Amino acid sequence: MTQIDATHDPALRSWVPGADGHPDFPIQNLPFGIVSPPGGDRRSGVAIGDGILDLKAALAAGLFAGAAAEAAEAAASDTLNGFFALGAGPRRALRARLSALLAEGSAERDAAAACLHPAAGCTLHLPARIGDYTDFYVGIHHATNVGRVFRPDNPLLPNYKHVPIGYHGRASSVRVSGTDLRRPKGQLKAPDAAAPRFGPCEKLDYELELGIWIGPGNALGEPVPVGAAETHVAGFCLLNDWSARDIQAWEYQPLGPFLSKSFGSTISPWVITPEALAPFRIAQPPRPEGDPAPLPYLLDAADQRGGAFDIALEVLIETAAMRAAGLPPHRLSLSGTRHMYWTVAQMVAHHTSGGCDLNPGDLLGSGTLSAPDPAGLGSLLETTRGGQAPVVLPGGETRRFLEDGDAVILRARAARPGAVSIGFGECRAQILPAV
Repeated sequence: MTQIDATHDPALRSWVPGADGHPDFPIQNLPFGIVSPPGGDRRSGVAIGDGILDLKAALAAGLFAGAAAEAAEAAASDTLNGFFALGAGPRRALRARLSALLAEGSAERDAAAACLHPAAGCTLHLPARIGDYTDFYVGIHHATNVGRVFRPDNPLLPNYKHVPIGYHGRASSVRVSGTDLRRPKGQLKAPDAAAPRFGPCEKLDYELELGIWIGPGNALGEPVPVGAAETHVAGFCLLNDWSARDIQAWEYQPLGPFLSKSFGSTISPWVITPEALAPFRIAQPPRPEGDPAPLPYLLDAADQRGGAFDIALEVLIETAAMRAAGLPPHRLSLSGTRHMYWTVAQMVAHHTSGGCDLNPGDLLGSGTLSAPDPAGLGSLLETTRGGQAPVVLPGGETRRFLEDGDAVILRARAARPGAVSIGFGECRAQILPAV
């Protein structure tokens, strides 16, 4: 497990304006991403306050040495795949060096300041080339709620508590926050219809998820032990795995999601490292009495003691009418990563248990993370009970499912007493009409 060190010191301050007290990116965070500064090409950067430190420029200025320079060189590209592949050692060295450079009193403040760009003027891109994307289903409350919609008599299938369920998604349609989403078309069939028809999705939904970036991979045929799985994780992001519920209802049997998921997924642009999240690790919540223990290949004592995270996850909506009226986004849900039935390490271990090889830049999704209470449901399918109980929004609008012009915003915040809270930045997309 990642240890707490000097980079997490709550007394640490930064000379970068706006960094101290920043809701997402204080000096204790230091996430990585791919950016284009005004008039510049794509390059790696580190978010700090309302600024972005240009790693390519900082490397050229000679601000790194040793393992930190090795990591900065791997990161100084138009993707972070090579950086992810290095693993935790060089990543930690670079984090420590960045913390020293950006801290109040740094002797190299002027040189580092010359490498800063205002974040508002930069374009953010996907952090890595995503070779594969796998979406899991580790939110047990969501699984139970959705099961009640599709299978009222048998909501949670018996394998759920034995297997970290997942399916292979479509990596080509993952887009970075701020990219509009086109409403998909597909086959729709009402329960009382004699035959399906083809047309625009009428039950478009969001899904509140945690994204997991894979770092060093594994060789084909060589499973990753659960006790070593954390070393294969490069970082985390927010993930909205959009769902076309009416297309899904018609197509999901017998092989699961297909076109109801492949039309688009949205991720936040910043990679929050395992090191940044070290203060917010918690024990995996105990399973309810009577639930089976994980099989031995999925069970590790250290992972059970500290393999979970305490991160608050929020969903907000901003409709076209709300924007026109100057109304702020409206919160639809507040949930968190505490509601993951399986840990990230268990997901990685199970994914590779049959010999599947993961590669740097592969993306995993947690599946929708709903809380057990109505205020924490991670999809409209749950919140509106399949469209039966519409949500009332400010200004009197209602939503059973998403409409064209709606923007969905995901946010995350990790906080605990004695630590400086950090965020993930926004994961946002607006829905465009079908064509």
